[in-house]
Amino acid sequence: MGFDLIIYDCDGTLIDTETLYGEVSLAACHALGLTQWTLDHYVDQIVGIPWSDGVKIIEAAHGRALPADFETRIEEAVALRLENEVRALPGVREAVAAIGGLRCVASSTSLAPLRRNLGIAGLVDLFDPHIFSASQVARGKPHPDVFLFASDQMGVAPRNCLVIEDSVPGVLAARAAGMTVIGFTGVSHDKQRSAARLSEAGAVQVIDDFGLWPDIVAGLGAPAAA
Repeated sequence: MGFDLIIYDCDGTLIDTETLYGEVSLAACHALGLTQWTLDHYVDQIVGIPWSDGVKIIEAAHGRALPADFETRIEEAVALRLENEVRALPGVREAVAAIGGLRCVASSTSLAPLRRNLGIAGLVDLFDPHIFSASQVARGKPHPDVFLFASDQMGVAPRNCLVIEDSVPGVLAARAAGMTVIGFTGVSHDKQRSAARLSEAGAVQVIDDFGLWPDIVAGLGAPAAA
């Protein structure tokens, strides 16, 4: 089967910001006395979804409201560390550039920080202007909205889209959109567990090295030339 569009998740797939967001959110929670919140909680419950939804999960888990500016605090704290700590994952630029055809980004991250992060990582030129965010749609992942929005903007039917995702909510969203999805475990601290969870969510294949990506795409059917 051939694909006319490849849709890339960003955080944890193209760039490693998941670890950074996890560390910052953990410190912010502990500063509020929520010391039972752990990095594993973040990985299992928040990775892959919009932070506005993540705040609700943390509030429900602790039975108390977080400060109204909690999400802003997280973004500001992350921004202070981004310039020195955010990099494209190994092999990403080469692999993405090697694959022809249409491509775009569809991420849970708000549009402004999404573009900023891709710029810092030196990847924005590979996708601009085809960079889409859950902040542009009604519902974030695991709902399919951002993927359906991306495919509509790119003029490609969902069934002809191939997605690469590192999170369970992202895989569920892509499947709900009627798309084929490959799981990625490159930044996971427990690759075996992550691979099992991504497969269970609906990923047709899971890889942990972006160097394999061009061969995976070729095997599934290369996208049409742009």
